[in-house]
Amino acid sequence: MTQLQSDQDRVESRAHLLPEEAAVGSDDPQAQAEAILAESDLREADQGAAPDTVLEHRTSEETVPPIEPPD
Repeated sequence: MTQLQSDQDRVESRAHLLPEEAAVGSDDPQAQAEAILAESDLREADQGAAPDTVLEHRTSEETVPPIEPPD
């Protein structure tokens, strides 16, 4: 399978609207799928590409201790 065929398969698969998307409709599901996948690929390639996205790296010692449920 070529890269072009693989990309086309991804777009066709994503062009099937999710229930939330189907509820509001889409003028062009194919173009919408292409845009979503292009943005997804960009974010995967550059983790800082998403606006207002902060990737935190914390250890378990830096997290809040769990709250014990009352007996």
